[in-house]
Parts: sequence; C-alpha cells; structure tokens
Amino acid sequence: IMIFTQAQDVVSGSGMTEAQISAFNDKFVKYEGNYKGTMVKSLIQEILATNSGKDQNDGTEVTLKTTGTSSPYASGTTSPATSNIVNNNTYTISITGHKDDGRVSEITVAGTFK
Repeated sequence: IMIFTQAQDVVSGSGMTEAQISAFNDKFVKYEGNYKGTMVKSLIQEILATNSGKDQNDGTEVTLKTTGTSSPYASGTTSPATSNIVNNNTYTISITGHKDDGRVSEITVAGTFK
C-alpha cells in the first residue's frame, strides 16, 4: 500500500510530487498582479535563482517575457537587468506558461522599462 501511495503521488513522469510542484509554483504565483518595480526586481531574482538551480528542479527553466515600452534585458543578453526596472512604475505580472506537469515555465511582465 505504501509503494502504491508513493507512486500515485509522483506526477506524470516529472519525478516531482504534487506537493513539490505546488511549492515550485508558489514561488511565482505570489507575484501575479499589479506591482511596483521593486517587486518585479524580486521576481527576477527568484527566476534567476530557480534557473541557476534547475538541475534540482528537474530541468525546469522559467522564462521571463516582457511587453510594453523597452525591455529589462541588457543589450545583447538573455538575462534580465534589474537596473532597467523603474522602482515607482507599476507593472502587471502574469503566469503565461506551464509545463505538461503543471510547473510554471513562463512569466510575462507588462509595463514601462528604461
């Protein structure tokens, strides 16, 4: 019975339990909504930390996409530059993509960047 229960708790080949997927997603869900630039900077740090430890997350990488004026990406890079986020501006943060197992894979930030 114990082995059956453990097998049921593992989600569709990802090797992660539902609780682990929920904990992974909770790191990002708390940022959804309209927030000042300081929260966007915190989100970017969370994404960078998650992506640097992606081996521990079974290879899941979270992509940051932006819409609006300019971009938070430093010229010629694929890493967001927090210096391009204006602290007093309001940004809309939304989760726009999930992997097949339900983990967050893409977050979009809309607003005015430097």
